[in-house]
Amino acid sequence: MAPDRCERCDSSLDGAEECGRQRRQVVDVRAAPPPKVTEYQRISKMCPCCGTVTTPSWDDKAVPVEHREIVAAPGSPVRIGPETLARAALLTCAHYLPVGRARGLLAALTAFDVSTGFLAGIRGRAARRLEKKFLAHMQTLLAGAPVLHADETPGRAAGSLRYVHVACTEYLTLMHVGDRSAATIDAGVLAEFTGVLVRDGYAGYEHLQAVHAWCGAHLLRDLRSISDADPDGQLWALAMATTLLDANVAAHAARERGADRLDRATLKQIRNHYRGALARGDTDNRGEHTKLAGKARTLITRFRRYEDMILRFATDLSVPFTNNAAERACRPVKIQQRTSGGCWRTLTGLTDFAIVQSYLDTATKWGLDKLDALHQLFTTGAWLPPALTPGE
Repeated sequence: MAPDRCERCDSSLDGAEECGRQRRQVVDVRAAPPPKVTEYQRISKMCPCCGTVTTPSWDDKAVPVEHREIVAAPGSPVRIGPETLARAALLTCAHYLPVGRARGLLAALTAFDVSTGFLAGIRGRAARRLEKKFLAHMQTLLAGAPVLHADETPGRAAGSLRYVHVACTEYLTLMHVGDRSAATIDAGVLAEFTGVLVRDGYAGYEHLQAVHAWCGAHLLRDLRSISDADPDGQLWALAMATTLLDANVAAHAARERGADRLDRATLKQIRNHYRGALARGDTDNRGEHTKLAGKARTLITRFRRYEDMILRFATDLSVPFTNNAAERACRPVKIQQRTSGGCWRTLTGLTDFAIVQSYLDTATKWGLDKLDALHQLFTTGAWLPPALTPGE
């Protein structure tokens, strides 16, 4: 674009010197091309000597590795390829879309209209592939972790309440489904775990042989509920919350200095303030018979009984203050449940969700794109984390 005449004097600008140039670009997507069809034919030949007919197998090396397993599987002569499988799984498993919406979106973006039944079964198809190596590999890695986060969240399936259990680290996530019993908790990785287990106050974890650490965020919420109900009469709760927060600040500062532990004087001060807050709580609630006083005494007993467990983050700087890692890992259960009408139709569906979500969450923690991880799953097999952390 160039002007023909001067906007001031209306003189012709033919042959005038160019004194400036600006650019603007419009970037847009192209219409989705039609699906690519790749046909493989296997040819049978008869031996001229003995008459034997020889037919190659469908997994012959002539078939590219990304198609070999799909072509060799029994069933219809028309197969859906790994690119479509990965994108279908991305919509339903990674973005938690209902099957109907996922089908419409897949058709709009790829010009490939698959059946509703195909999309409904894609999570189970991915889970079956992950069961081969991924789950056992994750259990082996997590069992050797120095610190592990554990939590559970309810999920309704097949008309009853189930629980999705998670065990995770900064770079690994593993989920399984069951009830809240000790047997279900042991069915994951926790039965053999001997490191530090960061958890909430659920009593179902108490039988585990791990070294336990109590989530500070849960404790702060409990203290706040007491303090907010009677700020002037329950001063101990505010004092205890301040002690925990100050201890967490001291732990962060020590880590930034490269220290592996708090100095003895700081630890002694933390414990003195901790026990002083409990003593004040005893005084605040002595002789009181209100419902709030009863709750306060229960909480005081918990803090006194589990002092070492609660202060684990201060005595061992490898232990975080909260169990937020496990709570974040549990959050997709609620997201999927909301988009699925409030429940899973079958228990198998919830179990498959836990398996696939373990894979996708772990891949994301390692910086892998979810589509790339799913594409590898449906071609050469599941991506496996090589170690507990990328630095190992």
